[in-house]
Amino acid sequence: MGTAEADHSLSDSGIQAGRSAGPVVPRLILGARLRVLREEKGISRETAGHVIRASRSKISRLEAGRHGFKPRDVADLLTLYEVTDDAERATLLTLAEETNASAWWRYYGDVVPAWMHIYLGAEQAADVVRCFEVQRVPGLLQTPAYARASILLAHPDAKPNELDRRVRLRMTRQLILHRQPTAAQLWAVIDEAALRRPVGGSDTMRAQLRHLIKISRLPQVSVQIIPFDAGGYAAEGGPFTILRLPGGQLPDVVHLEQLATALYPGKPAEIERYRHAMDQLVLAADAPEETPTILHRILQET
Repeated sequence: MGTAEADHSLSDSGIQAGRSAGPVVPRLILGARLRVLREEKGISRETAGHVIRASRSKISRLEAGRHGFKPRDVADLLTLYEVTDDAERATLLTLAEETNASAWWRYYGDVVPAWMHIYLGAEQAADVVRCFEVQRVPGLLQTPAYARASILLAHPDAKPNELDRRVRLRMTRQLILHRQPTAAQLWAVIDEAALRRPVGGSDTMRAQLRHLIKISRLPQVSVQIIPFDAGGYAAEGGPFTILRLPGGQLPDVVHLEQLATALYPGKPAEIERYRHAMDQLVLAADAPEETPTILHRILQET
């Protein structure tokens, strides 16, 4: 592979996003590229694992972006896969170093569980975030007061300092909607019930609704509401988020948050099923241009 081809296959935009969002995206990019190189040569995971003194399952985890890379292991795999182009080897070895870098949210390590690192890395690098919420206003759209009340419901024993740190983490995550010149596009579908449930009390909820009215007018934010009279709809089982990463080289990341962990369905058929469900939710919801009117009405009734 020539230099130009190597640069195209890795996608500059994807690499740059990975560098700004911690180690998760570099892991995904590098793992995906190594999988393609291995499959092109018809080499099994067992053989690849033997070369780096690891198991087949470790190769699987590395290729899925679930693990950091040792540069020495990457160099050995590139030799096994007969990658001789100096530019591509240098790029992949640089990515290997970045797969073990510290992300900004490491500062919040006391309130960020290990299972959340994948999500934060993908969210902070994403071009597009599509989410569906039933019980709460999406975290990327919450005010500090609403976030505090919501977090307290999930962590009732949290001390004030811990609550402060959790709120600051959530507010910092929201900066992806305002970064220039590459603000993430957010498309949120919210069940009307979430907007009528006074989390934190009526004053907090009214301030949250006013914030939604304001932020939903931003060009990079689309908010749709599924009204009560819509009846049943797709994905009644619970909220989910789909993250589209830059560069077009990586599959979407589907995130299903649970009480004490998260699931990341990764099979193409599973990802497509959630994309289809999101498309159906968009059709069931009122149009984005109707959102301010709906929110004003709810605000008057709150």
